[in-house]
Amino acid sequence: MMEPQEIEDEGHERIVERVAAIDVAKASGMVCVRVPHESRPGRRVSRVWEVAATTGAVTGLGDHLACQGIEKVTVESTSDYWRIWFYLLEAAGLEVQLVNAREARNMPGRPKTDKLDSVWLAKCTERGVLRPSFVPPAGIRMLRDYTRLRTDLTQERTRHWSRLEKLLEDALIKVSAVASTMNTKSVRDMIEALIAGERSPRALADLARGRMRAKRAALIEALTGRFDDHHAELARMLLNQIDALSAQIGTLTGRIEGLIGAMPAARGVNADGTTGPGAGTGPGAAVLPALARLDEIPGISLAGAQGILAEIGLDMTRFLTAGHLVSWAKLSPRTIQSGAKNHSGKTGKGNPYLKGILGEAAAAAARTDTFLGERYRRLVKRIGKLKALVAVARSILVIIWHLLSDPAAQFCELGSAYHASRTSTQRKARGHIRQLEALGYTVTLTQAA
Repeated sequence: MMEPQEIEDEGHERIVERVAAIDVAKASGMVCVRVPHESRPGRRVSRVWEVAATTGAVTGLGDHLACQGIEKVTVESTSDYWRIWFYLLEAAGLEVQLVNAREARNMPGRPKTDKLDSVWLAKCTERGVLRPSFVPPAGIRMLRDYTRLRTDLTQERTRHWSRLEKLLEDALIKVSAVASTMNTKSVRDMIEALIAGERSPRALADLARGRMRAKRAALIEALTGRFDDHHAELARMLLNQIDALSAQIGTLTGRIEGLIGAMPAARGVNADGTTGPGAGTGPGAAVLPALARLDEIPGISLAGAQGILAEIGLDMTRFLTAGHLVSWAKLSPRTIQSGAKNHSGKTGKGNPYLKGILGEAAAAAARTDTFLGERYRRLVKRIGKLKALVAVARSILVIIWHLLSDPAAQFCELGSAYHASRTSTQRKARGHIRQLEALGYTVTLTQAA
């Protein structure tokens, strides 16, 4: 008989006496308050009423709940309608948790009404069975708005470049087959000349700059087509859209840098121990800024580091361990055990902005001669490309957690030979022997003199 194992409760799994829950809709919310009965010991009473989703009504609700001594409020995450409830109740000094509606309503056979949903949320809240979602503080939420819009506008600009490439293909201009990317200065000059009325392939090819000049013969062939006035009009519109998006992206980048620079937790420390805006960037700095420390990780760019800070924040006490952060980001497969069977499930959706940044970082790190690059090359032979990239992204997120948990910590590259140095001679020999035996050989080892 196995010895019993003690499993500690999570922080949110505690019995709460005075709770409230809100079933959120677009124009209103159904509020349920569960408190001990005033005259019957051991009994509880639920009160349900509807509150309009306006600033004045929700602010009044916050004052009412605070006067009743409500210890915890649960808000259902319905679209973006939860924001007014969470922000205003949090500002009223209440402890508010946001929960996923899919998890909170997983009870087959229960009638579906707004009133019963709010009562059910309140009952789950008082028993501590709901897992709250991560909602960053106000400063990080503001930063997140800027970084997410920058990501969306960057993707939109990429779509406009693709539309421009399709337009050139329609005009039989194959410049994208010669140039590495469409957004080079050489290609831009050629497109501007085409719009201005230049049709000579040789004159257009002479606009090439730098290394593109060596491809002049190929450019002459690629620029021979049927570019007419309607192509020029459409190309002008697309280029104007691209330029406008580029200007907006530049403005957002400036705002992002200013917001991060104003955060005390993101600043560094100078050699003399002073801190402030711009601290930690000089020679002999005691602590580097958070962005500089994240930028040292292979695969992570400065823009990627900004996006990561906007998605997970700077306070790693919200995630007790690196495993908690990885689990929240859905970068580790779930463990599924039933009897003697034990296998891994899917990782889940997670935060699309964070997973996108980490996916790009993992793909970039996989091409480097670093510890992360070697980790990818070791894993890809066994589990395939996609799973290996997810594993590398997980390793990057673990590194990020450790760097943000300790402001004095700095990234240390282990090198591509790290795994080989950790492998014992006997283990290497056993691996080579198994490979030779699989080929049909009989191996006898003799110790070298």
